[in-house]
Amino acid sequence: MNQIVLRPPFSRLWAGLDPFVEVEALQGQVLRALEGRRTLRTEIDGRGYFAKIHRGVGWREIFKNLTCLRLPVFGANNERQAIEHLERIGVDTMRMVAFGERGRNPARRHSFIITEELAPTISLEDYCRDWPRTPPAPGLKRALIVRLAKIARSMHESWMNHRDFYLCHFLLHTDPPPTPETFRLSIIDLHRAQIHAKAPAPRWRRKDLAGLYFSALDIGLTRRDLLRFLRVYFNAPLRDTLRNQAELLTWLPREAARLAERDRRKSAPATTQDAAP
Repeated sequence: MNQIVLRPPFSRLWAGLDPFVEVEALQGQVLRALEGRRTLRTEIDGRGYFAKIHRGVGWREIFKNLTCLRLPVFGANNERQAIEHLERIGVDTMRMVAFGERGRNPARRHSFIITEELAPTISLEDYCRDWPRTPPAPGLKRALIVRLAKIARSMHESWMNHRDFYLCHFLLHTDPPPTPETFRLSIIDLHRAQIHAKAPAPRWRRKDLAGLYFSALDIGLTRRDLLRFLRVYFNAPLRDTLRNQAELLTWLPREAARLAERDRRKSAPATTQDAAP
């Protein structure tokens, strides 16, 4: 089960070499280092790239995920498939320049993916952070909400769910400066995304929407903003959506509040008693 895809500049730099050796030798800023995965930013000829290297999570981690009813991620191929899927449906995302996978044992499979850095950009989480104190231009806010709804609809209608569908995983391109008529928005962090062979259970769509709602709780959105998103996402008259999706629309604020409380507990400083051995 060996696959190699090399595009410039790696098709030139690694010609005749073992890509699995070369990717491990890349130097740069390490952004994440887990037992089975390492992510780093590197530069080649003045251009930035992100490399994700997977070395297998081990059977113990696989069984732990399955026991918790979570689908484990076996390697970089998951992100590669997600990128290619989004390209097919016309959603802006990262551009893959190198990919490799070897080994049949999913617990020990060695794989990597390298994507071009999207720059200059700012995450929507950072871009929207000060909206409650410094409201954005109304036209740009409306355009961003519509684009988010279209991305979510395109993804879910093509039977894909993101699983980490938060504002921080949308990058707004800043050159040229975004305007209501012209801006580019790319979705990233696809390593947990799922692409289904048939229409998935509604809970996967619900989880994505709840994550997006949760991440937008503190940016000053109005009821009109939320209704605009719903009208575009469901692509139906708003009156029909409010009637047909009543259960979902009641559940979403509750789930977003639960996620916010979980996030608050995780980020709260430990008390002396909590920190004691």
